[in-house]
Amino acid sequence: MTATAAGALSLGVGLLVLAVKFLAYRLTGSVALYSDALESVVNVAGAAAASLALRVSSAPPDRNHPYGHTKAEYLSAGFEGGLIAVAAVLILLGAFRRLFSPEPLPRLTEGIALSAGSTVVNGALGWYLLARARKESSPALSADGIHLWTDVVTSLGMVLGLAAAKLTGLWRLDPLLGLLLAGNILWTGYRLVRDSLGGLIDEGLSPATVAAIEASLAREGPPFAQVQGLRSRRAGRTVFVEFTLVLPGSLAVREAHELCDRMEAVVRRTVPQASVTVHVEPVEEGRSPRSELA
Repeated sequence: MTATAAGALSLGVGLLVLAVKFLAYRLTGSVALYSDALESVVNVAGAAAASLALRVSSAPPDRNHPYGHTKAEYLSAGFEGGLIAVAAVLILLGAFRRLFSPEPLPRLTEGIALSAGSTVVNGALGWYLLARARKESSPALSADGIHLWTDVVTSLGMVLGLAAAKLTGLWRLDPLLGLLLAGNILWTGYRLVRDSLGGLIDEGLSPATVAAIEASLAREGPPFAQVQGLRSRRAGRTVFVEFTLVLPGSLAVREAHELCDRMEAVVRRTVPQASVTVHVEPVEEGRSPRSELA
């Protein structure tokens, strides 16, 4: 299944789960179940945005976008993070109102059962989306999968808390659970927005990955070649890596070209989805260029 198809699957399942969770809330009037249902609204809106972003990002490069359209996925991740913040505010308002006037919840057993069933579905979908995100290097699918797993964890805690409230009669646990849910999804929203902004401002590869690339180039390159000014940036599913290769001026063009191809292959063994650009600079015979591995 392609990344675009996975986004469409997420949207369809999200609509189904949303209907089930709102039914659970309508049966019980629980603030915690209301919080869970609101988060599902965000899931659906985020899945719709991710599906659209995946369609845009899969378009090939064109005259106006020679580097492709993959950064559209960061907009989707940022949009979902913003929606999470809005949902958290709505949850906080409802929880504070109920906190000072707790009341028994009707039909709680049915509500808990519906919520637990939808949580199992979300868990399976979240696991699948994260697996596809790793394979496709897709920020949009990753954001959607992370959000679903956050939903799973918070829903499990909510189900256990509501079960405890039913057994003990401590109905104030319901709004307290809502407050905890709000705090948890706010943290998730912050992470999504932070990762999205990092991609939009051309955040590079991690220091560990850069070090691995440098080590591979130094190990597999010929002793007379020096790598300088290695730089990287992310753009959705694509990673751009560029560096200068300093070679003896007497080297034939064909030999220099073959060496560049070899060095590009070395980089792609560390970062398979990388688009590599190598700039060749000559050095005078008998002089050793100064290595500036970034």
